Amino acid sequence: MEEVKIYLSEKEMPREWYNVLPDLPEPLSPPIHPGTGKPVGPEDLAPIFPMELIKQEVSQERWIGIPDELIDIYKMWRPSPLQRAIHLERFLKTPARIYFKNESVSAAGSHKPNTAVAQAYYNKKAGVKRLATETGAGQWGSALSFACNLFGLECTVYMVKVSYEQKPYRKFLMQTWGGKVYSSPTNLTNAGKAVLKKDPNSPGSLGIAISEAVEDAAAHEDTKYALGSVLNHVVLHQTIVGLETQKQLKIAGEQADILIGCVGGGSNFGGFAVPFLSEKLKGRDIKIIGVEPTSCPTLTKGPFRYDFGDIAKMTPLLMMYTLGHSFVPPAIHAGGLRYHGAAPIVSNLVNQKIFEAVAYPQNSVFEAAIMFAKTEGIIPAPETAHAIRCAIDEAIKCRETKEEKCIVFNFSGHGHFDMVSYDKYLSGKLEDYVLPEDKIKEALSELPDIKI
Repeated sequence: MEEVKIYLSEKEMPREWYNVLPDLPEPLSPPIHPGTGKPVGPEDLAPIFPMELIKQEVSQERWIGIPDELIDIYKMWRPSPLQRAIHLERFLKTPARIYFKNESVSAAGSHKPNTAVAQAYYNKKAGVKRLATETGAGQWGSALSFACNLFGLECTVYMVKVSYEQKPYRKFLMQTWGGKVYSSPTNLTNAGKAVLKKDPNSPGSLGIAISEAVEDAAAHEDTKYALGSVLNHVVLHQTIVGLETQKQLKIAGEQADILIGCVGGGSNFGGFAVPFLSEKLKGRDIKIIGVEPTSCPTLTKGPFRYDFGDIAKMTPLLMMYTLGHSFVPPAIHAGGLRYHGAAPIVSNLVNQKIFEAVAYPQNSVFEAAIMFAKTEGIIPAPETAHAIRCAIDEAIKCRETKEEKCIVFNFSGHGHFDMVSYDKYLSGKLEDYVLPEDKIKEALSELPDIKI
């Protein structure tokens, strides 16, 4: 019988992260200071990030070593298995071979600890006492609470209100690890107060929660800000996922024809996919697809423009696909994908048509999630189910064309704390939402006009 799970030994775990910046066909446009309108320098980022992470953000070194102390912590869940979805293949009657990189085996149940422990480590080294952050579905807040506990740091989490209410067990998980969790928007920050004044019933958004966390960090000398996606150093830390996958595919005697990951801010998709970039650039026919919800279609309907990362315009402006910093997405259950922008690295590669992007409505996504749960036994997070939907569709195409392609997707997290959303789907109460063009135009009307 064929091996269903491909493991690496702990000795085979990557000892370096892969930095894609020097290998991009076109370099990233520089981040712009929100006050001066000029490119951001290290001194501009120092109030919210430790210097080591700032260096990683702009580094042109292709390989950046992972400290031994972090390797020891990574061993709590890494290397993660690459699994063959044989039962799903049989159910679909497809000649395609489907593999998934199972990142749900971490303590927090997702890929997020890969960067959370790294960020907590570098902040601890810099003498920081507390980290402030935002979280959508709660995966990132859980991961950072877990990481801060390991390094003896305090952790403050601003959790998007709709997810705070939909996913109470994520809140409890953060609190178990010592995190303090607030429903965003709050009355604790000026940014939150401004939103509540305009809309007392605001469901919140990642853009709002980011504003609150950044304001909190900037106002306290012992506190820094930690971001779970979007930025270059976050994608860097997540490349351990793609690097392990490459090694495991080699063991399996496979080459990926199609790579798939869900996209909110872009960390799991970017970290999974960019290690394969060199194969794509060398001419190998490999399809790399980012999947997002139709209710927040950043890559598929947003323009490639400079925009703020938050609603209060406190963050540097990044060149990225965006729906507008003032955009508040509908209250879908894939809370981790409700972000108006996408990582500059991912945006850059989509803009160059090296990466592709597709969008799905949530009923179709949950149909795929149930199919996966019934065949492979694992209940996926709603975010992860977007990647599964795409993988299933690609496998069905292979069935129709009789092509024996190798499909690999990133199983970014389990859905054990998302059962309310499954209940909604199973009881027929889940509504699809395709973002109207007028809503997109309304949010985009506030985009800054930046020329460099």
